[in-house]
Amino acid sequence: MTPPLPLGEAQARLLGTVEPLAAETVAAHGAIGRHLAEPLRAARTQPAADLSAMDGYAVCGDDLEGPWAVDGESAAGHPFAGTLAPGQAIRISTGALMPAGGGAVLLQENAVREGNFLKLNGEGVPSERHIRRAGFDFRAGDALLDAGTRIGPAQLALAMAAGHGALAVHCLPTLAVLDSGDELAADPANCPPGKLPASNGAMLTAMSAPYAASIRRLGPVPDTMEAMLAALESAGDVDVIVTSGGASVGDHDLVRPALEHWGADIDFWRVAIKPGKPLLLARKEAQWVLGLPGNPVSSYVTAFLFLLPLLRRLGGAAEPLPRPLQLPLGMALPAAGDRTEFLRARIVAEALVAVDEQDSSALRALSAAEMLIVRPAGAGPASPGDGALAYRLENGGIA
Repeated sequence: MTPPLPLGEAQARLLGTVEPLAAETVAAHGAIGRHLAEPLRAARTQPAADLSAMDGYAVCGDDLEGPWAVDGESAAGHPFAGTLAPGQAIRISTGALMPAGGGAVLLQENAVREGNFLKLNGEGVPSERHIRRAGFDFRAGDALLDAGTRIGPAQLALAMAAGHGALAVHCLPTLAVLDSGDELAADPANCPPGKLPASNGAMLTAMSAPYAASIRRLGPVPDTMEAMLAALESAGDVDVIVTSGGASVGDHDLVRPALEHWGADIDFWRVAIKPGKPLLLARKEAQWVLGLPGNPVSSYVTAFLFLLPLLRRLGGAAEPLPRPLQLPLGMALPAAGDRTEFLRARIVAEALVAVDEQDSSALRALSAAEMLIVRPAGAGPASPGDGALAYRLENGGIA
């Protein structure tokens, strides 16, 4: 039997052959969570003109000692129409347009005003430091965001400030989530002895929702070849099929033979990770199929490491893999085995502490976890205070 693939090689085999889906243009506010299909350049200059950064008074740049006569006002959206001369000042608000001839701003707290007469209070003088110069953020034509950038709230604000009401983004993939196993009960409130609630499909659907255009739930599918083939056929129009359970080598594990009978090509089967060794990747024409283990923690971890990156890459992400953090350990850890291990953990006093139960069926422990500690294959024992790589489970590990 072919040995399991190392994690990095398996992820490279998956992502190295995935091309993002086609692009579409959507309203900018509808692009949240999507990935840019082309670089974004500024269509305007920001700010378009010199603006005051503070509340106070605008004066000429060569007239910094006063006194001054206050001859008008510039408010945000309501600029002063005249030109400042030495000896003149205007009231100015934060974000308001600097007047022609204005070269410095006297802070409100440094001014003494009596009627239209303005002088210094001895605490400060007018300064050009309180002016936001035209183009200090960006200028028309500047490169702002690379293709493949995910649009979040800050990127949306940047795009709109740069003059873009619509953005070219990659389409999101469609997904089918297939639970398999005679032991699964569709209704968790009506689960007789000898059965298990079909919770994996709901978990995988929730994990995938931010990265998919639509998700179709299939199953629970009985452990028969006919039922498995019928389920696969019913999902023949989606971009990705993910199965949970049936990917191992037991007598009732039918995912691999069903995929081969269906006409899919198996790329790899089994990855050297714990939990999650019986992981399968297959392809049928333009469709991708991931066969995940049935144990819920194994299903979660393999979805985190493979399914979500696949969906993000199809959606155009330039960096689809989760991003590891370097954090100190808050406890000792034994030597790792011959597979890369992922320990469910919490952050306690700014350090990583593995939860007590690491069994691949333990959902209570998984629900208490915030992080996955990465223990490379063959790693020696670790002590409290040692640095360790870990993935934050929130937001699929990308933020």
